[in-house]
Amino acid sequence: MKYSILIMALVFTGIFAQAQSSDKAKALLDEVYNKVKGYDNIAVNFKFALHNSEADVDQETRGDVTLEGEKYLFNYLGSQQLYDGAKVYTIVPENEEVTIEDKSEDENTITPSKMLTFYKTGHNYEWDILQNVQGRKIQFVKLIPIDTNSEITSILLGIDAETKHIYKLIETGKNGTITTITVNSFKTDQQLSKTLFTFDENKYKEEGYYIIRN
Repeated sequence: MKYSILIMALVFTGIFAQAQSSDKAKALLDEVYNKVKGYDNIAVNFKFALHNSEADVDQETRGDVTLEGEKYLFNYLGSQQLYDGAKVYTIVPENEEVTIEDKSEDENTITPSKMLTFYKTGHNYEWDILQNVQGRKIQFVKLIPIDTNSEITSILLGIDAETKHIYKLIETGKNGTITTITVNSFKTDQQLSKTLFTFDENKYKEEGYYIIRN
């Protein structure tokens, strides 16, 4: 009888500790979300790394994105993507090509405008390690997709404990691919051009770009 009580006590202690871990993680992510939503605009410069030892893939590149509400301007891999609130414009200078299409309605698609808020839904949370990165305390939270069919096993989200800004994202896929995004600079409430999120179709036509409408 004593052993049964001991086992039950250990089980309930484990469940309670797990619940506390989840609550702490969710509370921190709520702070991050509220901080992000309070800015008029955000400009992020980042490093992107992709690694899969089995497939012998090791890539690293840099990019930047400017966000204002749902609108964004995203520079990555020599291409530029612009969302003006109605249409998505993908500009590929190498091919002298612009693709114009409607924004995806798939809730599971992480667009640049969701990069800093995607964690709000669809995940279970766990409190993870605290790291010291060049004098900055980075608290990691582990996100596990609720959807068991997700191609993602887990995401580690590193958050600056002082600023409550996202510093690092480490995504592990079921295929063994590890994707890491590290924020190099995070600027808020910048003086943006009034035409930053405006697509000038005539400009690209004059430059000889081929316009594709999907």
